[in-house]
Amino acid sequence: MNPSILRDFRKTLIVCLVLFSTVAQSETFPDRPIHLIVPFAPGAGSDTVARITAEKMSEGLSQPVVVENKSGAGGMLANRYVAGAVPDGYTLLLMTGAYPAQAAMLKELSFDPMKDVSMISLLMEYPFVLIARPDAPYKSVKELIAYAKGGAVRLNYASSGAGSVHHLTSELFNAMTGIDAVPITYRGGSVQILELLAGRVDFVFETLPSAASALSDGRVRALAVTSGQRWPALPEVPTVSEALPGFDVISFLGIATTGRTPTFIIDRLGTEMRRVLALADVRERFRQLGDEVASIGATEMETVVEDQIRKWQYVIAARGIERQ
Repeated sequence: MNPSILRDFRKTLIVCLVLFSTVAQSETFPDRPIHLIVPFAPGAGSDTVARITAEKMSEGLSQPVVVENKSGAGGMLANRYVAGAVPDGYTLLLMTGAYPAQAAMLKELSFDPMKDVSMISLLMEYPFVLIARPDAPYKSVKELIAYAKGGAVRLNYASSGAGSVHHLTSELFNAMTGIDAVPITYRGGSVQILELLAGRVDFVFETLPSAASALSDGRVRALAVTSGQRWPALPEVPTVSEALPGFDVISFLGIATTGRTPTFIIDRLGTEMRRVLALADVRERFRQLGDEVASIGATEMETVVEDQIRKWQYVIAARGIERQ
């Protein structure tokens, strides 16, 4: 047989085998349990969302979706684990707003945040709430800015660590207002609120679930939300942008997997996520957490993450924050 004909035959055979394998896998995926890696400890708000999502995915995929908590390094331990997994769709990541913040803040990453992780779908979006004590000498964002610029005292704010979304949101506020409030670092939202109540910090940008109890019983006052529009769970609370045009911070939770996972697997998981997020009980449970369902697919989720990386890079540069 002519050598060139033989080479062409072999190439055609290889292509056919690859296509046949892909079709076969697309018809059987998933055929074993899927693991959803959560970057934080059991009991956290993100863990609750993961377990709600995993339960519903298990029903739709006819395979267990097992939640695994891999907390550590502000979520980086889980992110690295998923980035280095086999790209077969059986290892998923509950991605949080900390992901783009860390991508902007860290000098060196052991993986490429956009190439080594494949986006699948956003689950929900949520703003932060700017809170202060009811007896604070400012009752609005404008009054807070004026008080800070008055020079009588230098304000401080609670942060959950350098490069956290709490920290960078507060520093965006510093950058856009021209004030210079000082960060004080604490471990978590509940501690930060206690420190605010004790008078050791002047204001906090906190998630709604963490602040909900203190808001409902009047221990703290909501000055504003960080979303561009008023938030459905707090319709009476103004936005920061009403006093500071252009200020807009929305964090998120989403589902991702290892980079270079085959497209048909991403599509299959994306279809399942759309089904889950359309369920009335899921939407209601998410709203009870103060969040809004965000049924946004892979391409749109990539845009969200890239935009947030650029936003936090701007804040870090504008405020001269030392990258870790």
